[in-house]
Amino acid sequence: MEMEPRAEQVLAWLREPGVLTEELRRRLLKLLLESPAPPRISYEEFLAQADEDTRAEWVDGTIVHYSPASRTHQEIVRFLTALLSTYGEARGLGVVLPAPFQMKLSRSGREPDLLFVAHDHLHRLHPTHLEGPADLVVEIVSPESAPRDRGEKFYEYQEAGIPEYWLIDPVRQWAEFYRLESPGRYRLITEGSSGEYLSQALPGLRLRIEWLWEPPPLLEAFRYNQLIP
Repeated sequence: MEMEPRAEQVLAWLREPGVLTEELRRRLLKLLLESPAPPRISYEEFLAQADEDTRAEWVDGTIVHYSPASRTHQEIVRFLTALLSTYGEARGLGVVLPAPFQMKLSRSGREPDLLFVAHDHLHRLHPTHLEGPADLVVEIVSPESAPRDRGEKFYEYQEAGIPEYWLIDPVRQWAEFYRLESPGRYRLITEGSSGEYLSQALPGLRLRIEWLWEPPPLLEAFRYNQLIP
């Protein structure tokens, strides 16, 4: 893809010896002030433009694109979707939806890797998105997504009142499980590369953390959660 002249000019400046001099700072500031702001669109316009192949989120009126998922990422999502959806449906607890599916919050339209909507909140589900917070959100962390998942999204999900947030890092083989507690802040309940986490959003669900790195046959996970004899 051809780079815009302004971007080429900035890169040329940064390649020169003695970068970040006072003169360069003045020139970069002038360039940024002259650059037009990205066009703002409504969430409805974003949904109208997006399709099932769109890898993007809506944040404060702008579209934020992100990188395709890795195979490891997808394997974790596939395993958790099968386990959580089977458990949730068998217990009549609600619905599990993997990406791509939008969750509309007050200032953003996020696309979590996986979300769970409890039975009492199914009225929030629309054909194209979830209007309001899910009851559980799972994000699979990558080097590219880590600043969003641990920063912007963490505080957005906390502010929106999402009761449970899982952060799973397959590169480090480390998982963190947060719950919303008074006064509306996330508290870290469990973290590590092994052990067991007992979900509150899906009461009774037991997750062996090591399953995330080497998913077992689903029958084993189902038996562990007493879904089958």
